[in-house]
Amino acid sequence: MIEQYILEITAELSKANNIVIVPHKGPDGDAMGSTLALMHFLKDKGHNANVIAPNEYPNFLKWLPGNDQVIIYDESKKLADDIIEKAEIIFTLDFNDLSRCGDMQQALEASEATFIMIDHHQEPANYADYTYSDTSMSSTCEMVYHFIERLRAKNKITPEIASCLYTGIMTDTGSFRFSSTTPNTHRVVADLIEKGAENSKIHQDVFDTNSESRLQLLGVALQNLKVNRQFRTAYITISQEELDAHNFKKGDTEGFVNYGLSLDGIVFAAIFIENKQEGIIKISFRSKGDFSVNTFARAHFNGGGHNNAAGGRSEMSMNDTIVEFNKLLPEYKEQLQA
Repeated sequence: MIEQYILEITAELSKANNIVIVPHKGPDGDAMGSTLALMHFLKDKGHNANVIAPNEYPNFLKWLPGNDQVIIYDESKKLADDIIEKAEIIFTLDFNDLSRCGDMQQALEASEATFIMIDHHQEPANYADYTYSDTSMSSTCEMVYHFIERLRAKNKITPEIASCLYTGIMTDTGSFRFSSTTPNTHRVVADLIEKGAENSKIHQDVFDTNSESRLQLLGVALQNLKVNRQFRTAYITISQEELDAHNFKKGDTEGFVNYGLSLDGIVFAAIFIENKQEGIIKISFRSKGDFSVNTFARAHFNGGGHNNAAGGRSEMSMNDTIVEFNKLLPEYKEQLQA
């Protein structure tokens, strides 16, 4: 899809100086890796490029090259609004609907900039002037690599860019174990390592920086694990009180949902996390095989994502949310037992 636009995008870039790059709210490794990689690439080409994240992101991503240049919208709204207003091009990465930007949505919708979307989630909205959407891709970082490649600038990938892109691909593929990891993904990763991404160090920086409180919170999560063998489903609940008791920080529950999916015979896993400040239950869904958690999340929990990884939310209490979740499972019995 991007091939038909590449000459136009090249022309747009050639006449633009002020560029803004935006990840989704609650950015993860793929969101921050892709936005920071693109920022480095554009700055090296002489553009005034800024990453504006809707809110804070986990500490285990703060080592990423360029982290100190990220503007957090929640903390610097006036500055961010001014930069967005002056932007000539706005890249939106790793999301496909402006509602995923939280409080930034209004400022972005008011912008007269040219919008370029790069994303691998299903059912993209039509707000962008140029849309590079590919749901078969492992990650937005892999797509940014190909975007740079199509601009005939692969030789401009520095160790900093390579490290950012490697991080996003690694995290969004579950360290290369998800089915979205293709032979081409491995070829891209090999090239990034050759261009300076220190794969072993990156893995350590992301996964081996646990605090004691995070590991203790994982213990609580596993104690709360419930298994429904009839529907090959497992789920975890974490209350606000449990989060507070273990000094919860953003990103601490990253990957917890996968423990349920690791159980023998389980094809559907979920984690329900209470957020009293927002008055919601945040939900992550994971699956194996053909069961689409994207479809499930869209139909029942105001969410979406990929076939095997999606998110959602509930405005009911934790207890009512769990009751509703369990009531839905019989509707999907044939799919879950296939």
